Amino acid sequence: MRWSHRYLLVLIAGFTTTGLVRAEDWPQWLGPKRDGVWRETGIVQQLPAGGPKVRWRTPIGEGYSGPAVANGKVYITDRVLAKGAKNPDNAFDRKSRVNGIERILCLNEADGKILWQHDYASIYQISYASGPRTTPVVAGGKVYTVGAMGDLYCLDADSGAVVWSNKLLETYKSGAPVWGVSGSPLVDGDLLICLVGGQGSVAVAFDKNTGKEVWKALSANEPGYAPPMIYEIGGKRQLILWHPESINSLDPATGKLYWSHKYNKKKALQAGMSIPTPRQDGDLLFFTCFYEGAVMLKTNGTQAPAVLWQKAGRSVMPEDTDGLHSVMVTPVIQGDHIYGVCSYGELRCLDKKTGERIWSTHKPVTGKSTRWGNAFIVGHGDRYFLFNELGDLIIAKFSPKGYEEISRANILAPTNTMAPPAGRRVIWSHPAFANRAVYARNDKEIICVSLAE
Repeated sequence: MRWSHRYLLVLIAGFTTTGLVRAEDWPQWLGPKRDGVWRETGIVQQLPAGGPKVRWRTPIGEGYSGPAVANGKVYITDRVLAKGAKNPDNAFDRKSRVNGIERILCLNEADGKILWQHDYASIYQISYASGPRTTPVVAGGKVYTVGAMGDLYCLDADSGAVVWSNKLLETYKSGAPVWGVSGSPLVDGDLLICLVGGQGSVAVAFDKNTGKEVWKALSANEPGYAPPMIYEIGGKRQLILWHPESINSLDPATGKLYWSHKYNKKKALQAGMSIPTPRQDGDLLFFTCFYEGAVMLKTNGTQAPAVLWQKAGRSVMPEDTDGLHSVMVTPVIQGDHIYGVCSYGELRCLDKKTGERIWSTHKPVTGKSTRWGNAFIVGHGDRYFLFNELGDLIIAKFSPKGYEEISRANILAPTNTMAPPAGRRVIWSHPAFANRAVYARNDKEIICVSLAE
């Protein structure tokens, strides 16, 4: 037998004995199934001493948007300030007009080299004016992006050629949300469903190939920031849209309203704080909000749901809360328990049936009480990968007994400065997990770090 044939047989045997090591893309917000679960095999059990290997790093501009990885390419959006322009010293300032351009970048997954980019002018007038927020969506040979000021683009995924575009805030006469357009769009069949804003157009569905409006629905003073999600409930596919005034279920094909449930009160309405992704568990829907705490709804098909429990607390301060007051982190549901990061940087475990807190710890975020402390959570088998605001990548397990950290390594430096009184540097961009690697960005670079076993 020639050496090449023998090598091929050994390679095939290796794949079969390791349980089909396979690569998987991360083409949208929260991954292939939009559920925050990484299903690739052949992943390290713990991070190596000295940290995992950085495969490549590429300079980019500022932004909160996460990367999408598909078909050998990495897509990311960023922002470059115009010459002489600067962001306001106070990140809460949304009166200043700041000139710059937003960019859609396509990188070669193998080495991080930029294959193409598309630029367009964008004048920011939002709080935390540090770049675009939404994760690109890659589907059917196209990539869809939405900028912080509502610039919607459909581009050819290979060449970057513009297929169609829409200036959403102008088209639908909607002012920019306080924190910028942030709800990552959703592809469903031939539709692209976007969070927009305005009267009758909180959500708009476009033909994904032509950009033609198919339907629009809902009215609210603010569209909020929670990404649109589709879940099967009572045998029906339902589009769940949570804006600051209510939680809503729609027919994703037509935009017809099935039911609406009031959730937020005055303070949350003023800040528009509907952010974390809604989570489903069977006939249950879970929501968490900084001001209003957590609520568990028991669904009833296409009829109005019942409140199984709600934990609002006396205030947003840690000593006054017993539920989960998340700012931006998508929580996870595991068995009879919910795990999520609360507003002061505590990872908390709740009883799914009652909402009662079982335990909490600051360890995976900053190690102490930290206002708006953040760590993103992605499931992998019986464990989780966490990426915190300090740039630490963590492998851990959660159970009702507590938090078990397996290993951690710092893979990226925090560069974005928060508003006073916090004033610390953070990374608030959700990473992508694909090709047995993690892709993460700050305001200066995007890196690919190998997590192959």
